[in-house]
Amino acid sequence: MTTPHLSSVAAESPLDPALAGALTRAQSQVNNVVLGKSPQVRLAFACFLAGGHLLIEDLPGVGKTTLAHALAATLDLSFQRVQFTSDLLPSDIIGVSIYERERNQFTFHPGPLFAQLVLADEINRATPKTQSALLEAMQEQQVTVDGVTHALPAPFFVVATQNPLDLAGTYPLPDSQLDRFMLRIGLDYPDRDAERALLAATDRRELISQLQPCLTTAQIDRIRAAVAGVLASSALIDYVQGLLAASRTHADIRVGLSPRAGLALLSAARACALLAGRGYCQPEDVQTVFIGTAAHRLIPSGSSNLTRDQLAAALLAQVAVR
Repeated sequence: MTTPHLSSVAAESPLDPALAGALTRAQSQVNNVVLGKSPQVRLAFACFLAGGHLLIEDLPGVGKTTLAHALAATLDLSFQRVQFTSDLLPSDIIGVSIYERERNQFTFHPGPLFAQLVLADEINRATPKTQSALLEAMQEQQVTVDGVTHALPAPFFVVATQNPLDLAGTYPLPDSQLDRFMLRIGLDYPDRDAERALLAATDRRELISQLQPCLTTAQIDRIRAAVAGVLASSALIDYVQGLLAASRTHADIRVGLSPRAGLALLSAARACALLAGRGYCQPEDVQTVFIGTAAHRLIPSGSSNLTRDQLAAALLAQVAVR
């Protein structure tokens, strides 16, 4: 697929040099903390700039929490960490209304959800009832308690971590909850060079405490507006539709990708293009974010022996770029 109709203006980055430089420094700073994981860091930035939420699934100890802390410090976001456990209640996350005798009324006391970056750590260790407490917050950026709606801070970004389901004491996330995450990534073990640099370097907690904000809230708003304006040509939308259609007819997939998944895919691809310094999307942008955007939304058929990631990869191989 080519984009010969794009003007030279469209090909340029929609960000001014100063803002583009600040965004590059932000990514570089996070990469200096989470070593050897630049593709995953780029996807995390794409997810945030596209206005989505991020799910990190991997084994304990590979840097999931470190990535969330580094993002919060670098993007100058207020931060709260919620350790999900089997006895955690929805009110422990959202907050609770408490009767105050002096004022003769109930007063809402916000929970840790009222932060710009909320780390839902080991989210699949909580019961489905508690997991679902995040649904309205993630979709509407608000919560309702006792019939009263409370707006959440902006920007609002949920980074959830989960362990593989074969570990003890975990509960599968409901499909409706999974669908609220724009991207799912894994970090995996670092390569030998990155691990050696990690072992020889300063403790990550001390390093995070030294990080300086690279972007302000006003700059983040400008970048997000620029992401929304990145051009997706008719040919590229045809490619996205082809992927959606293939997911709904694949023999190994029982439930394919919804229109909401298609919108998430386009938004993430736009952010990926902006991070590459372009004002338009290429098929490679869609391919870069496709497995992270689509795999956790696919439901394999009962007879399938393929994982969700393998099914997403099969769809990419099946649908040609025209």
